[in-house]
Amino acid sequence: MEKNTCSTTTDGPPATQSNQRVTATVERNYSASDCIYMDYNATTPVDTEVIQTVTEAMQEAWGNPSSSYTPGRKAKELIDWSRENVAQMVGGRSEDIIFTSGGTEANNLVFHTAVKYYWDHQRQLAQNSGSKEIDWTAKPLPHIITSNVEHDSVQLVIDNLTLEEKAKATVLPVSKVTGCIEADDVMAAVRPTTCLVSVMLANNETGVLMPIAEICRRVKALNQQSTGTPRILLHTDAAQAVGKLRVDVQDLGVDYLTIVGHKFYGPRIGALYVRGPGTSSPVYPMFFGGGQERKFRPGTENTPMIAGLGKAAELVVRKLEVYASHMQEVRDYLEEKLLTAFGKNRLHFNSHFKGSDRLPNTCNMSILGPNLQGRKVLLHCRRLLASVGAACHSDKGSRPSHILLNSGIPYEVAENALRLSVGRTTSKKDVDAIIEDLKQAVNEIEECAAQVLQ
Repeated sequence: MEKNTCSTTTDGPPATQSNQRVTATVERNYSASDCIYMDYNATTPVDTEVIQTVTEAMQEAWGNPSSSYTPGRKAKELIDWSRENVAQMVGGRSEDIIFTSGGTEANNLVFHTAVKYYWDHQRQLAQNSGSKEIDWTAKPLPHIITSNVEHDSVQLVIDNLTLEEKAKATVLPVSKVTGCIEADDVMAAVRPTTCLVSVMLANNETGVLMPIAEICRRVKALNQQSTGTPRILLHTDAAQAVGKLRVDVQDLGVDYLTIVGHKFYGPRIGALYVRGPGTSSPVYPMFFGGGQERKFRPGTENTPMIAGLGKAAELVVRKLEVYASHMQEVRDYLEEKLLTAFGKNRLHFNSHFKGSDRLPNTCNMSILGPNLQGRKVLLHCRRLLASVGAACHSDKGSRPSHILLNSGIPYEVAENALRLSVGRTTSKKDVDAIIEDLKQAVNEIEECAAQVLQ
């Protein structure tokens, strides 16, 4: 029998995130190519058309996009083409797209902007009132509203801002019934100093969709009624939603929307949609340099990766309905097979919330029983590559996901959780295989436990 290793990670391809890896070495006849990946919410493989576009850009558009000679002009044309594709994917205008290194930078840029915007508003009020000497330390800090199920690239920014006394924050609990933040709670949390509401569009662990359009509609109505207070800016991190369901910034009503390439078969860069950057919506750069991206995000553009992002966006625009339909069909089949294999009494779907919609590809579930903690089950799987939660929580050891706990999942259920997220090429045959893998893993664990008791 061949000795082989399959690794399950909390984010990223199994072979590339060794510091976040749970690894099992088992005796089996399967090769590494027989392992079945079901962690597409963590990251996706790069589409072959995207790879081709990136390669061609490296070969033909290697010039500086600010240069006038042919390789530079080609680079500039590719960047413009990509910007248009990304804008079309989310229903915006090309001038509303700012390329970033990824979702984390995009989210940080929004929070940096909100705080700067608040203080600019305060300075303008002071100037209009004729005040000359102002004790800025006596002024109230800007206030931010978010939820308790956000990605760490939002939550840790807020934690840092509050720790350094640069802002105050209200972190609202999601409903234990719906798994969603409630628009009424958002409105009740608004203060005269509130400058930003930031709520993710889709949760990366449960897949639950948040009521962003309703929140934006109600906050905008409040903005129109308010005088003398800063406008409340509206942001959503759409990392998990883009490429899985239709995302339209006009329907949502947001000022800012975060886009992450490696979540929809693109390269590991990102973009930030800004509704009228510098005009309708403020943007304050975090970096200063050569003036690229209209000075909002300077630095010589990473043309090949931007081109790859543009191609990935183009594929979403052309094929989203096919992608989403396939993923939902396979995900539903997966849940049916799980119920057949383990029964209603032994299975809990942590991604099923009454009255809430969810991503078409996400199944978060727990196989109930002692010794069936998610990490332990994955260690005993021979083919399944999946995760127990998000990468940003991989340093929490064996503790259950706080996202699930905050969503109302009991501790003993949450510690058994597995997040299974399917992709564009996941098949029902793959599902059948991982069901058998899970069954043998559970049997193995329970037989070992029984032997210990004897």
